[in-house]
Amino acid sequence: MAFREEVRDWLEENCPPSIRRPAGPGEGTGGGRRATYPNPEAKLWLDRMAEKGWTAAMWPREYGGGGLDRAQANILAEEMRRIRARPAHTGMGLSMIGPALLEFGTEEQKREHLPKIVRGEIWWCQGYSEPGAGSDLASLQTRAVLDGDEYVVNGAKIWTSGANFADWMYCLVRTDPDASKHDGISFILFDMATPGVTVKPIKLISGASPFCETFLDNVRVPKRNIVGELGKGWTVGKRLLQYERTSIGGGGGGASGDPLADLARRYVGTENGRIRDAALRTRLIAHRITDRAFGLAVRRNAEEMRGGRAPTFLSSTFKLYGTEQNKARYDLMLDMLGSRMLGWTGDEFERGELSATRAWLRSRANSIEGGTSEVQLNIIAKRILGLPD
Repeated sequence: MAFREEVRDWLEENCPPSIRRPAGPGEGTGGGRRATYPNPEAKLWLDRMAEKGWTAAMWPREYGGGGLDRAQANILAEEMRRIRARPAHTGMGLSMIGPALLEFGTEEQKREHLPKIVRGEIWWCQGYSEPGAGSDLASLQTRAVLDGDEYVVNGAKIWTSGANFADWMYCLVRTDPDASKHDGISFILFDMATPGVTVKPIKLISGASPFCETFLDNVRVPKRNIVGELGKGWTVGKRLLQYERTSIGGGGGGASGDPLADLARRYVGTENGRIRDAALRTRLIAHRITDRAFGLAVRRNAEEMRGGRAPTFLSSTFKLYGTEQNKARYDLMLDMLGSRMLGWTGDEFERGELSATRAWLRSRANSIEGGTSEVQLNIIAKRILGLPD
């Protein structure tokens, strides 16, 4: 109770008013050397949370984290939801490469990168998929050849989310072309400002360009930037995918943004205190029940990991189920908003309606990114259920 009161008092004093509402255009969380903050209070919020270490609440204090245990981190999240406070910082640094470095990184790598991630000074992207290596990622061909104290990297990556804004990339490369398919792959980090790195955004149907092509031409990377053992990068890469799938699948416990019921009351209307459309009410109740059940499953898994254990293959279950829940959520929104969610531009549409249109289109990719639903079903069948090939 004392910790909850401490958190509540601190948030009331330090969370700016404009942070206690959904983000508008250009107000989303970000970071890195190229970051801009149209809303100055967003940067103030980031700095205050980072000073407490609460952007990475459960990371060790020696690396800039908050040092909280799971119960304390849950209280912090609950109190932020209570006042509708947006996260001060998000991204792959916090959800993927940071946890991987805590598990596999050298002390030098942890001290170099983790505090910068906590403070939002570095924005990361992922160099995994290639034009010829998507679901069959282990067939990747990007090469890294040792030359003195550096590796010379050549190849191409695709679907590199946020690469056009990223400061650093964590990347899977082949360091031993004569090894078997899953061996000879190493996990390496490099600065995106290194000569030879070229990024080209890919425009999506949502109108945004969150994915990119990334070309690597004789990119020189210090060999100290190898994470984990040389030639054992597939182990690091698989673990990071588990962190990613837990994040995509609802690592926050199934919580969502504005309640769907509130949107239904506004756009569909009420009758005798209930949402007017009975069929829609049934669908909303079913979605809420499954969302709650999913959130509890994620939370139970988090409690079991309290001792610091990394995500298991259950992350594929969370990724599969969570993405279907998110897609269903936007389908419900489309049914409720109708033509108000089909706008693209124009003053006749509200900002939230235009954002919902793009978010609905973006949600179509949920079952592809981070490993397709078909891949997740294979993992669940083999690694969890123990079914034969």
